[in-house]
Amino acid sequence: MSQDPANAHSRAVRVDDTGVRRQLADGSEESVTWSDLSAVVIRVIPEGPWKEDVFFMLAGSDGAGTAIPSGDPAADALLERLQGLPGFDHEKFVEAMTTDADEAYVVWTAAS
Repeated sequence: MSQDPANAHSRAVRVDDTGVRRQLADGSEESVTWSDLSAVVIRVIPEGPWKEDVFFMLAGSDGAGTAIPSGDPAADALLERLQGLPGFDHEKFVEAMTTDADEAYVVWTAAS
């Protein structure tokens, strides 16, 4: 997963029944499958309103994953899938989306 999501620009994001794939402008790809998803974190970076400041951080159990900017055209489809995860913390999500704090909000983790 890109260590600096604000500087890793997407060329394409795909959300489907398998998982999420993000192709970066440099040609590299980040991805996570739904079956391997271990955590969802909303990362808020106080860069807005002129730069992307909210990212969906998706971590796989193998340490791989991806960071999807909330302004990406695929973000609505992604959010719909994430909100359907059992145990998704809707209150924490609303908190994350309504703050400008430089913080990470864990909104879902896989059952142990």
